[in-house]
Amino acid sequence: MASGLENEFVTLHEIVKAAKIRLNTNIWDYLIGGTETETTLRRNRMALDSIAFKPRVLRDVSKIDPSSEILGKRIRLPVMLAPVGSLESFEAGGGITVAKGAGAGNVAMLISSVTTLKLEDIVKGGNGPKIYQLYVRGDDNWVADRVKQAMGAGYDAFCITVDTQVYSRRERDIAKRFVKSWRTAATGQDYQAAFSWENFKRVKDRFPDVKFMLKGIGTAEDADIACQHGVWAVYCSNHGGRQLDHGRGSAAVLPEVIDAVKGRAKVAVDGSFSRGSDIVKAICLGAHWVGLGRVYCYGLAAAGA
Repeated sequence: MASGLENEFVTLHEIVKAAKIRLNTNIWDYLIGGTETETTLRRNRMALDSIAFKPRVLRDVSKIDPSSEILGKRIRLPVMLAPVGSLESFEAGGGITVAKGAGAGNVAMLISSVTTLKLEDIVKGGNGPKIYQLYVRGDDNWVADRVKQAMGAGYDAFCITVDTQVYSRRERDIAKRFVKSWRTAATGQDYQAAFSWENFKRVKDRFPDVKFMLKGIGTAEDADIACQHGVWAVYCSNHGGRQLDHGRGSAAVLPEVIDAVKGRAKVAVDGSFSRGSDIVKAICLGAHWVGLGRVYCYGLAAAGA
């Protein structure tokens, strides 16, 4: 094995430990925490751990190909780096550093609109497929301007997060009186609260050639409506347990979402996926890609790109 980081980190635990040492306690709790009682956060992991493998034997697995395809590009694993707000709080380069790492690892990434960096600079950071993810902070014309800006900058698809109508009670933050700088700078939350299927239809109709993904789908009913609106991809997610408490784990919701989509759109999922066996479970259930969030942020904090 080569010297350097390959020797420094050989298990996930070592990466997590390094990240915890290097981050201040406020940012660490922001990264690992969920909303209120953190029940949804725990259920994400429980839903995955409740799925068992049924192994078959005496098959030729001497050659395996775990690669996938997204947006017409081959990627090394069926993995997307999920959008995480304020990446620069984990490492100064933020989304640019993540783009470098994703490009080097040849996986896809979504970049959150909650960043202090220019989306044009981030997209140039690496060669992997990139999707821009938006929190709605304005009217339909404002959203349309963001679509034009992102697609003009070279992003491959456009994602709108739809499960953040109100900002949740992150009680780890509240208990420490930790007020996030990127939260105090945020305005226009009322637009997110009012954003509806009608708003999405109007925006999508203005950009018939853009591949739209909706992130935060948590029921078969909404997955079906999303497909009726012609989305490119449905992203099954509960925001990593950070929005609605007492929801179901994503892996428990995924089968009904897959069944509702019926092949009309691509399906992504996230929620406490942290290692290869988790990804295998999602792919076996029918997902096309798995979003990893906290895991790559540990890596970002521990050792950058």
